[in-house]
Amino acid sequence: MIGDIGGTNARFAVADGSGAGFSRQKALRCDNFATATLAIRAYLEGIGIEQPTAICLAVAGPVASDGVRVTNNQWHVDIAELREAFNTEAIRLLNDFEAIAYAIPLLGAADFVSIGSPLRCDLDRQEFTIAVVGPGTGLGAVGLCQRDNSLFPIAGEAGHVGFAPETPVQLQIYADLARQFGRVSTERLLSGPGVENIYRALSRARGDARTELSSADLFARAADHSDSCAVDAVQIFFEALGQVAGDLALAFGAADGIYIAGGIVQRYPEMLAASDFRRGFENKGRQRALLEKIPTQLVIYPQPGLLGASYCVGEFS
Repeated sequence: MIGDIGGTNARFAVADGSGAGFSRQKALRCDNFATATLAIRAYLEGIGIEQPTAICLAVAGPVASDGVRVTNNQWHVDIAELREAFNTEAIRLLNDFEAIAYAIPLLGAADFVSIGSPLRCDLDRQEFTIAVVGPGTGLGAVGLCQRDNSLFPIAGEAGHVGFAPETPVQLQIYADLARQFGRVSTERLLSGPGVENIYRALSRARGDARTELSSADLFARAADHSDSCAVDAVQIFFEALGQVAGDLALAFGAADGIYIAGGIVQRYPEMLAASDFRRGFENKGRQRALLEKIPTQLVIYPQPGLLGASYCVGEFS
């Protein structure tokens, strides 16, 4: 059994262990279950499986020896609890973006959309270094390199590094969020709640009394141009995402490509392509020429986390 557990949804599926791929996928709302174990049990009961031979879970949080505490919900995915509940020793936990990184080399050209130029990444050689970044309930990021036909992910909590504003309006938003949160991480802007933070900060700066809107409502208003503040908030969101993606390219030495994942960008590919994402990505001063050569690709494959988990479960089960 494999899973991809985020702050809002937990997606589960079955892999046969003989290669990457999965079936019997089902998504469950995390807030409907007190623990991850209860959600897993509900999924297994729903498909008629009592005891999986192995469990591989991609989880949105830092992986420790005893488990993972999900950053944006109340769950703690505990290895000992899983072993006792499902009577299996074959358990592996991954960071959610680590699983997505494993999936990238398994995907084909039809699973990506180029954002700006150059148009494509080349992973058909023995050695490459890439990075993956994506906003959802939180902000995930990971590096991946291949050496001697082996994949090496570099997982961390890059979404929680400090945000670095680069424009006057970003400085204004940063100051607003600093008054509210103290420290302003990149995730405070680059996530579903993050775009809502941007919108509220812009509204306050303009002296507007606006209603609370969800990220989906904001993107809908930006798409139909019915709310100028929403248009600006989404533009700032994509530009800042480009800035952070460029920072990751420099930090990881990801000269072979940056891959953009996450549910938000998957739902709005045209808006991303038309935005200032690439301008923010390339705007790196003395390193601009380097960034101009690095391709950026939007991942449109629907469940890369599950695909990566299916690859990993086959490696240890």
